[in-house]
Amino acid sequence: MSTKIHALADALGNPVSFFLTGGEAHDLVGADHLLPSMQAITLIADKAFDADERVIVPLAAAGKVVVIPPKANRLQPRDYDHDLYMARHLIENFFAKLKQFRAIATRYDKTARNFLAAVHLTAAVIWLN
Repeated sequence: MSTKIHALADALGNPVSFFLTGGEAHDLVGADHLLPSMQAITLIADKAFDADERVIVPLAAAGKVVVIPPKANRLQPRDYDHDLYMARHLIENFFAKLKQFRAIATRYDKTARNFLAAVHLTAAVIWLN
């Protein structure tokens, strides 16, 4: 059994919220749960979140800025801020630190509730360091 950890982070790369899905789930499933509660005015995400109906249009309607590179198969590529997109490495750095904890990397807990609690605890330790 595998699990995906979806996270929102602030401008410093500190985690704000988490959501768990099965390993076979698409990243947009996590976006559907996390993005409605997003407080930030800018979303920086990778190409997996390049979905007009589920991500871009709702956030634009809410007055938020979306910085997502277009997928290669997009018929009409969108422009995005390349320099601002470089800040996306902060969330990748957080996940790298999170997976240094063996219980998270190998998912020792059998239940999603306990695993999510371990993720929250580990994230707090990372945030405090």
